[in-house]
Amino acid sequence: MPSHILISGGAGYIGSHAAYVLRQQGYDPVVVDNLSTGNAWAASFGPLEQGDIGDREFICSVCEKYKPVAALHFAAFIDVAESVRNPAKYIENNRDKAAIFFKTLNSCGVKKIVFSSTAAVYGETASVYSTVGGSGPVSELYPTKPINPYGQSKLEAEAYLRMMDADGLRSVTLRYFNVAGAAPLEAQIGEAHLPETHLIPRLVMPLTDMPQSFLSALGMEKDFAIYGSDYSTPDGTAVRDYIHVLDLIDGHVRALVYLLDGGETAIFNLGTGKGYSVSEIVAAARKVLGRPDFMPKIAQRREGDPAVLVASNSKADRILGWKPTRSIHDIINDAAAWHRSSLYQDAMKAKLKAAA
Repeated sequence: MPSHILISGGAGYIGSHAAYVLRQQGYDPVVVDNLSTGNAWAASFGPLEQGDIGDREFICSVCEKYKPVAALHFAAFIDVAESVRNPAKYIENNRDKAAIFFKTLNSCGVKKIVFSSTAAVYGETASVYSTVGGSGPVSELYPTKPINPYGQSKLEAEAYLRMMDADGLRSVTLRYFNVAGAAPLEAQIGEAHLPETHLIPRLVMPLTDMPQSFLSALGMEKDFAIYGSDYSTPDGTAVRDYIHVLDLIDGHVRALVYLLDGGETAIFNLGTGKGYSVSEIVAAARKVLGRPDFMPKIAQRREGDPAVLVASNSKADRILGWKPTRSIHDIINDAAAWHRSSLYQDAMKAKLKAAA
């Protein structure tokens, strides 16, 4: 029988893809989102309950209405640079409100939670990277030493969630880093941030010949730049683990099934196990989008950015049976298709008009 699954932040980029996939697989997603950064149009795969995860009465009313058997928690602020400028905002939402959300769910009988965390909890991993000749993805046993408030806020939320295991709440924490790409266009969902801060959209959109006025309105006033070329990596640019959003959601669904089948509280990394430097991503975009002339400028490093973040997937493979299947070329192709679409451009024009 179909089961209701609560999805906090389900009107956002990753949360909306979770609702899309869950609906395809026969579940009944229920989206909880305050729409502070999410988009109502992206919450089209189940009912949208608009409200805040820190509002106990609201969350209890949603649980009473739908009787969810589990929850997926995505609602969080995710901009590393902003977290450095305004750490209190990230601690309040990502840690304190998350703790209220977890406690409220538990009190309402929802005792299975999949938590969307981040590889940023590991912090600087360049020493591991350099000792193994350019590979060496980080396992779940690696020390957690976040170097920015975003990573710290998520780490503390993880700790609170695991502490609730003593109260009978079982959880899976999933750590990952750069998510990109999009579902097929008929799903009508994809990245739609304002301003747009993620690397793949900021790289792809200027190469799809979008008007500069539109790009400027999204916060891309300047040409695409590589932030830092003096990291301790083979080509000097930062190395990240880029994962397609549909591969990522497959990991979340497998974690959900694991919990529903009686699995114990656990932590899993979701990564490809292969890092790509920013320079390698640029080279891939040149090839996929047919722009051999594209040569971005080099800018200063951004505060709070580690040199390397690459996550091992061996534990997720062993226990959840999960492995990513999509390539960096798939990510760039799908991202470009979404950003070229009238669906995306009309949605962003409406968002810009509302923000004016």
